[in-house]
Amino acid sequence: MSIADHPAEGSARILVFAGGLCGAAGVALSAASAHLGGAFVGTAASFLIMHAPVFLAVGLARANRILRIGSLVLLIGLVLFCGDLLARDFVGSRLFPMSAPIGGSLLIAGWLAIAASALVRQRS
Repeated sequence: MSIADHPAEGSARILVFAGGLCGAAGVALSAASAHLGGAFVGTAASFLIMHAPVFLAVGLARANRILRIGSLVLLIGLVLFCGDLLARDFVGSRLFPMSAPIGGSLLIAGWLAIAASALVRQRS
């Protein structure tokens, strides 16, 4: 299945792109964690790798609107959460105050929206 087989949907393309970037960043950060250490790099790598398939699946599937929105919320939460963890290790300071908790809350909200999308009937 290819994104080219579907009508050009911006959110689908963004999610497939994000899935690829999350997978690549997760692998690179896993290597960095193994070689350089860092208290938070390994956690960020794990989160990126575990969420990459979600973005690919939603981007490639004929997902309903709630599922796509939930996935985009998940992506924003992932960027904030992992960005804060990586800033702590590589820059020595937080991304901004409360960025990790906000990101974590958005991750939870995104997963709940994904769950809710299963309860919505799709039009045939």
